[in-house]
Amino acid sequence: MHNQATNITTDRNFSLIELIKIFEEHHNSIIINLKQLQEQYQRKSVKRVHGYRDENGKTITPWLRTEDIDNCKYVGMGSFEFNRNTATINMLITHKVRLVKVEDKTPIIEVAGLLVNELTSFRNYTIVSDGKVNIKSLQVKISSRKTFNFLKEKGVLDSEEYDFHREYTIQLDNLPLLPFNEYYGNIDGLFEQLAEIKVMSSILSACLKEESDIFVPEQLSELKKHELSRNTYINFPTTNDYTDLQEALAKGKIHTRLSYKIDIGNKEILNLNKLYPANKFLDRMYRVYDQGSKKIFQKPNLKLAFHENVAFRQRLLSSRTIITKVDEFMKPIFDDFLRLENNGIVANILTKARGDRLVQILQERRDGKSVSKENLVAAMFAANTTLKEFADKIYRERVCPLVFYIGCTGVLPNGMDAQAMTAEELAIEYPHLQFSKSEQQGRFFTVGNSIISVYNKTEYYTPGTKSVNCSHSTN
Repeated sequence: MHNQATNITTDRNFSLIELIKIFEEHHNSIIINLKQLQEQYQRKSVKRVHGYRDENGKTITPWLRTEDIDNCKYVGMGSFEFNRNTATINMLITHKVRLVKVEDKTPIIEVAGLLVNELTSFRNYTIVSDGKVNIKSLQVKISSRKTFNFLKEKGVLDSEEYDFHREYTIQLDNLPLLPFNEYYGNIDGLFEQLAEIKVMSSILSACLKEESDIFVPEQLSELKKHELSRNTYINFPTTNDYTDLQEALAKGKIHTRLSYKIDIGNKEILNLNKLYPANKFLDRMYRVYDQGSKKIFQKPNLKLAFHENVAFRQRLLSSRTIITKVDEFMKPIFDDFLRLENNGIVANILTKARGDRLVQILQERRDGKSVSKENLVAAMFAANTTLKEFADKIYRERVCPLVFYIGCTGVLPNGMDAQAMTAEELAIEYPHLQFSKSEQQGRFFTVGNSIISVYNKTEYYTPGTKSVNCSHSTN
């Protein structure tokens, strides 16, 4: 693993992480020269195009495309997102766009009774990629003297005179990535909390698939036809620009790079990727049947939970089925949600994330009271939002700083003293752990009751590309 420990200053120099915090706090007072940003930008992934590939590999493009409304030189300061398992920071910038027909460029004004003549498109710019600065500098204008003084005090501006007309260059590649003497705290219990949230959110998302607490089914169908999500975000299907990545690699059209992944887990489950999607776990461990006819649904899903005549029971497992620690972790949550047990774990998870309304409604259903589907769906949407916000807060405050530190330096922070172990050594000590092919080549650190995994994966990217990674929200 690469080591950029030289990026940690010992004399309290201002760091890139601290600069990003100022950008976030003063985002309303800073605008970015978008043209300058795009001219220096290097893509960190394989170029993707709108559309999908048919069975013959031909790209089928959508009947709609986007057209910029505010094709301006400047954009507002974006929001920043730390990757959850790599030392990567992305800046998300919004643009105003409209949908137009590819055939005759006719703009789409209304869909499903909604005005859609001004939509928001999101574009990701990778500021730091795997512990290396990807954008050398930003050219900005500053509308607030207070913001200017903050940045001037930190020594990151190329002038000491405030002038709201002029552009200032903020150099990013000469800053240490990390602040000195940052405290990363105790991570014990974080994995279990995040795992509970992920399972609960997966259950709610599976229940709510194709549901809406705002639109009727016909509106959802029309939104989908126009490549819009139920939150009216642009949601084009995308596919790789190349049908055969290995062929493109051999011809030099794409390159590869090693990306270092850092995950947290515990002594029974190595990381969150080991958890099953909700519907897959439902099919693995339960039978879903019609209470009247006793007919078993062969392809069950959690949307059936809304039907009063549908019931759930434990699946009779064959002798060949191996019950894993993942099964043992997920099953009490499912048993409680499906009302097969009354262990209180669902209410406990939801209460921590302020999902009290859903807790109340689920208890009313358990007590045999009548609850309308409309109220249940609305409570599920609200709870799922708060669960995701709660998880985001844990990642932002507790997990991502640690991931970023390890990804940048190649070592654990001070105070986390642990001997590196191979997958073979770890498996001997904790035989319940399961390893992917990439993880089998990794290094592992036991810190308290937690395990930190560090392993690499090969990523493809399009070299020498100046255009940006476009990502439209798919909420």
